[in-house]
Amino acid sequence: MNLARPETPGHTGRRTARRVGAWLASAALVTAAVTLPTATAVGAPSSGCGKPAMPSGDYTVASGGLTRTYRLHVPDSYKASKAQPLILVYHGRGKTGAQTEAFSDLSKLDAIVAYPNGVIGDENKQAWQGAPYSAAGVDDVKFTEDLLDQLESSYCVDTKAVYATGKSNGAGFTGILACRLADRIAAIASVSGAFYIEDTRCAPSRPVPVLDIHGTGDTTIPYGGDGQRDLPDVQTWVRDWSVRDQCDPDPKASRIGSDVLKFTYRGCDADVVHVAVTDGGHSWPGSDSSSGPGYVTQTFEAHELIGAFFKAHQL
Repeated sequence: MNLARPETPGHTGRRTARRVGAWLASAALVTAAVTLPTATAVGAPSSGCGKPAMPSGDYTVASGGLTRTYRLHVPDSYKASKAQPLILVYHGRGKTGAQTEAFSDLSKLDAIVAYPNGVIGDENKQAWQGAPYSAAGVDDVKFTEDLLDQLESSYCVDTKAVYATGKSNGAGFTGILACRLADRIAAIASVSGAFYIEDTRCAPSRPVPVLDIHGTGDTTIPYGGDGQRDLPDVQTWVRDWSVRDQCDPDPKASRIGSDVLKFTYRGCDADVVHVAVTDGGHSWPGSDSSSGPGYVTQTFEAHELIGAFFKAHQL
């Protein structure tokens, strides 16, 4: 991958974001209306279909002897008779689901969106399994299964359209979910992912579609990796998924605006796409500075890109 520095800075604003959005639509990555597939005809409605649903709010679920919490967004379009996509969103270390909802705009998507909270680990900060600072003995994969069971039995969910995304430590955890819950997670999208190297081998039960977004100027989770913290080079992590998904070795590179490069692997059993924000910080594209330190590109909005990627993939 050639990550040449752009000639001009990427602070191009919402007008450029709209122009780039149109470009992405022509590239079949983003649709004009960022909606996700419904499943009344071809999906797999869950047991919660037909039941009266609780509104958006904060809820709990029992898992592993703990009472876990999550914030839930139910879209205005929700109907108990129509199965809807479900997106699980995992916050970064020391953050919360509510904070992630505030800056990510993922609740703008036409989907049920759940924002679970991690368990407090080192330095009294909430974190997710797989990181060296996460709470010892906590099984967040099993928690995800328990959360899915509760949501699918309470709401009308398309079980073929369940997705996982997140930022930083939460994004890294979506990689673990892709390895271990490929039978329930249709696709993942990671932003500024902290992909700590685990001892266990990743062997998903099927090819998993992967979208990865990362800033080349991220100083929190360096794009080039950090051997002292067992953080791999981001390009290496993406290439590993391209191998798992049986892609051709060389991705097609294309430029989005002045500060974003997109790498699309071809010939895959499941799509693998990497978006590199030149000089981008540990931040959520399209948001404001509350999403994390460093440069925040406005060339595209992450929630739109993620929504379109999810829309294109079902189990």
